[in-house]
Amino acid sequence: MPLKKDKVVEESVVIPLLEEQLHVEKQLVETGRVRITKTVLEEPQTVQIPLTSETVEIERVSLNQYVDEPPLTRQEGETTIYPVLKEVLVVEKRLMLIEEIRVTRRQSQTRQTLSVPLRREDVRIERIDATSERPAPPESSL
Repeated sequence: MPLKKDKVVEESVVIPLLEEQLHVEKQLVETGRVRITKTVLEEPQTVQIPLTSETVEIERVSLNQYVDEPPLTRQEGETTIYPVLKEVLVVEKRLMLIEEIRVTRRQSQTRQTLSVPLRREDVRIERIDATSERPAPPESSL
């Protein structure tokens, strides 16, 4: 007996494949606000400034001496001596030193107290919580 082959029937089965996709959106939600307050405070500041003043003493010293040549202006310590001359008529003409003018410079220093207002800025930041979750206003108004 001849072997009998079974008839095989092929059937196709369709299996559906599923794929999930993610779509993400975001939304601005106002969670609170901040109020910034800036104040300028003015405080008087006391400073001491050294001030220098200069006084000049002038002393006239009478000499009445005859000299052959005019003396030069000279310095003796803090005193500058300026000779003062006049011509006198004698049998011959000679120079007579009449006087010297002595100029002495003295410096003194005093302290002066001034009250100068200085400004200082102070910033206060206050957090204001939102009462409900509501969308935030557009960024241009923040």
